[in-house]
Amino acid sequence: MGIGKASIPNFYFMEIGEAKLLLPELTSIRPEIWADLGCGSGTFTYALAEKLSTESKILAVDRIRQEFSERYHQSKIDFKQADFENNDLNIPSLDGVLLANALHFVKNKVRLIQKLEGYFEQGNGRWIIVEYDHSVPNQWEPYPIPFVQLKLLFSQFGYSKIEKIGERKSVFGGTMYSAFITKT
Repeated sequence: MGIGKASIPNFYFMEIGEAKLLLPELTSIRPEIWADLGCGSGTFTYALAEKLSTESKILAVDRIRQEFSERYHQSKIDFKQADFENNDLNIPSLDGVLLANALHFVKNKVRLIQKLEGYFEQGNGRWIIVEYDHSVPNQWEPYPIPFVQLKLLFSQFGYSKIEKIGERKSVFGGTMYSAFITKT
């Protein structure tokens, strides 16, 4: 039996302002379309909305039904209930993908990246990855990916800019990192 959110004290959950510190500055002045895959309750979805330009759109995807404000910080948020790893998402061309504490649930990361690259306009997508910087699996992170392995993985796909942009201690032990990944 897994741990439900109701059984974990509130101080374990990151606030939107804390999540925002793990995200890069996004400088586009035009509206963008991003997907937050494995969005959960939306902490990182809302943090991303604060970083995007006016009238941007975020597609929040999770296997478990979630409730979102339709608009947040001048961005539109649409929720889609789906398994981002195994389902065809049937979504418009994306400018970026956010995977915050979700990639460690994916066994075949190569297959996932290949699939998601198909959603980017002309292969120019950007990725924001938030993960734990260790390699020992556990029941909550069955397929962890430390930053060193993340760099090797994305470099196989021609990504040349793979930057660690943030770190913070995790209340569950160890360190969380965030990475911003682009081809140029």
